[in-house]
Amino acid sequence: MPRPKTHDDALRVRLLNRAGELLSSEGPGALSLRRLAADVNTSTTAVYSLFGGKPALLDALYDEGFRRFGQRLATVPETDDPVEDLIQIALTYRDSALEDRQFYVVMFSKVVPDFMPTTETYIAASGTFVPVVKTVQRAIDNGQFIGDEGPEVIGLALWSICHGLVGLELHGILPPGLEIAPVFERAVRATADGWRKR
Repeated sequence: MPRPKTHDDALRVRLLNRAGELLSSEGPGALSLRRLAADVNTSTTAVYSLFGGKPALLDALYDEGFRRFGQRLATVPETDDPVEDLIQIALTYRDSALEDRQFYVVMFSKVVPDFMPTTETYIAASGTFVPVVKTVQRAIDNGQFIGDEGPEVIGLALWSICHGLVGLELHGILPPGLEIAPVFERAVRATADGWRKR
């Protein structure tokens, strides 16, 4: 089968998906540009043409993961109940992680110890936390949440419970037979309830 010669966006996405799969399943030692190119039936020249090298590939992988993540969070509609909106954001967080688990490990762990995203990429990625903070602020403004700690602290608490449970799920270290979806939702709701104004 001849290798594709067009270095287009479809090839770029395939390379990013496969790079994430290699990192998440086999670790950083498995990600060589030669192997990556072979796995998607292209050339190392194509990889260099699209990314310029391994550091830029990792940066693009990080960026793509957060771009998809942000797109999913943006689909959560804003209602007149910001606390429920936060619950839906949390559920979408989990859905996104499960859908794109090959990106999650690059986004939220140091799978490649010496990798640091570029400043531009890091700032863009940090923007995915903004909807959480804004929604918490709405809950404070309408009297549902206490405002003593500020929206960033409450947002971080909710984000952390999501991250912890999703990490356990993706690493396969949950108790045998546990149905995690209802546990996840109940944990998120309990965390949100802890910040309600009494």
